Amino acid sequence: MSRIICVLVTAGILGSSGLTPLGDVAAQDSETRRLGLEDYLNLETVSGPQISPDGSRIVYTRGWIDKQNDRRESSLWIMNSDGSRNRHLTDGSGARWSPDGTRILFTRGVEGGASQIFVRWMDAEGAESQITRLESGPSGVRWAPDGDWIAFTSRVDDKADFGGVDLPSRPDGANWTGEPKVVERAGYKRDRTGYIDTGWTHLFVVPAEGGTPRQLTEGDWNHNGVNWSPDGTEIYFTSFRSDDWDRPDNWQEGEIYAAVVSTGGIHRLTNRRGPDGQPVPSPDGSLIAYIAGDEHADTYRNQRIHVMNRDGSGSRLISEDYDRQSGGLQWAPDGSGLYFSVSREGYRALHFVSLDGGVRRLTEGAELLSLSSFSQDGVAVGTISSAHQPGDLYRFSLSDPANRTRLTEVNADVLYGVTLGEVEEIWYDSGDFQVQGWIVKPPDFDPARKYPLMLAIHGGPHGMYNGGFNFAFQEHAANDYVVLYTNPRGSTGYGTEFANAINHDYPGADMPDLMRGVDEALSRGYVDEENVFVYGCSGGGILTTYIVGNTDRFTAASANCPIVNWMSAMGTSDAISYTRTFATPFWEDASEWIDRSSIFYVENVTTPTMLMTGENDLRTPMGQTEEYFQALQYLDVPTVMIRFQDEWHGTTSKPSNFMRTQLYLRKWFERWGTHDGLLVS
Repeated sequence: MSRIICVLVTAGILGSSGLTPLGDVAAQDSETRRLGLEDYLNLETVSGPQISPDGSRIVYTRGWIDKQNDRRESSLWIMNSDGSRNRHLTDGSGARWSPDGTRILFTRGVEGGASQIFVRWMDAEGAESQITRLESGPSGVRWAPDGDWIAFTSRVDDKADFGGVDLPSRPDGANWTGEPKVVERAGYKRDRTGYIDTGWTHLFVVPAEGGTPRQLTEGDWNHNGVNWSPDGTEIYFTSFRSDDWDRPDNWQEGEIYAAVVSTGGIHRLTNRRGPDGQPVPSPDGSLIAYIAGDEHADTYRNQRIHVMNRDGSGSRLISEDYDRQSGGLQWAPDGSGLYFSVSREGYRALHFVSLDGGVRRLTEGAELLSLSSFSQDGVAVGTISSAHQPGDLYRFSLSDPANRTRLTEVNADVLYGVTLGEVEEIWYDSGDFQVQGWIVKPPDFDPARKYPLMLAIHGGPHGMYNGGFNFAFQEHAANDYVVLYTNPRGSTGYGTEFANAINHDYPGADMPDLMRGVDEALSRGYVDEENVFVYGCSGGGILTTYIVGNTDRFTAASANCPIVNWMSAMGTSDAISYTRTFATPFWEDASEWIDRSSIFYVENVTTPTMLMTGENDLRTPMGQTEEYFQALQYLDVPTVMIRFQDEWHGTTSKPSNFMRTQLYLRKWFERWGTHDGLLVS
């Protein structure tokens, strides 16, 4: 049995907005205006709104695309809390108000170097000061409660113990090759960063007026997550300060520590097997809330919310049997509990966990709400998006979060008069579970017509597609494709049992959920069975290669940034910890590794399969794409390999590459399909 929920009808983007339409203009085109790929370059984002302590002003980050330099940029904007006087403030991102509301701190990139911490006075003069001059950029930047200090983490350079040999003296003026890279750590590289074994992340404090940062932590460990105690004497953070921290038995481990600001003394607050993190002290400083999970051998488990006394004693679970992933905890002003946003069942809602125990959901609806900050009197700001509305800023009271005031409409100009495709939410049975998905239909949809179908598969595999605005899917729909995207077992947002249902069987156990989703779409009667396509990146690329090795139902496929051979991938990927999702190492028993590796099904492939991967990918390295491409070539299966320049994991971080990804997908599907439509080639 399946059930269908139509979450939004096809409409012009301003149908539900507060903007005043320009009126009926006779000269307007009579044809529907559809979303164009060029519109992507004009879209803006809003994030991280911070309301001032007195609740009078809101500062937030506004993102946009630098078309000339093919990159995303950001700047800080400010408005009154009622949305008036919305204006550009300065370049940068990640603003936070000082406790007295007289200043903000933020980070800004510096030409030729790392990003740095800046402070701006929020008076008429608006003076700005660069507070740091770091070799490695800061993270977790936080004001001290008295506003006199700023805490942050940053990387401190180090070198390999084994590095360096004494060569004979080189001749005068000789130009010899540089020193080799000496690697000693298992986790020595990270996607989008490169080498990470050249130092350690440590905790620092710096005077808010500027000066020399003081390092509080030492040792060969990484430290992250910064939160001050309300009295300003301690800083709480997460690490695992053990000599064997990088051994496989400890890959899940994380403990909470406190650093004494005056002396640099470190004391451990948690001491148990399993991950503990995200410490947040209560307003009076007596308690610390945190997220914790038990040590386990599963591929996925949701963690729970705990509180402990300031000294680490008296730890207790307060989220009870609530089984959704929680994070971003913020204490209520009266200390009665904590607010947090949860991604669940395809949307994101505001929740509250009480110190007395139990979690309450505070908002409902087909939307994605992210709480950012709130004032002492409970006036909150956050972002909300939905199927036809990209994210915007909203203000609401914590006591009545369903009653909101919209503060921005940053994309109203770009999407004015554009008709977007209807987004239909579906649920269908698949084995022991109900699976959620969405179907995006073309504008001017005609149920009597036969449309080509794209099945899009998300990555992770522990991720979750949602019902929010998705430019990529809407742009494909604007080119007369029906787009199906679902959350098969393994996805988050549906509880631990659902997410862990792929344990030791990924890819594999999730494929039937995807196939039944295609069956559900075909049963509607408007999908052309001869033109059904599939694609995905990362976890979606892995599943795509597995699918074409196990069925020939798709007309063509695009496997983007895949892993096809788990044995070779775990020796070259930065995700070495994923090795623990296999029951035994492959040198002891390779059977599970072979069963889950698409390269061993490649002889079954008849589907024309394109591969797209970033040249710099360290998560699903290019070698994986090359292995599969060469095998398809050997077997004379139609294929092409697209190697994206200046991309790490994925193919869309550069704006031009996002557009190329959209176009290459349709170009490949048009090459092998027989459907009519708006052709790329």
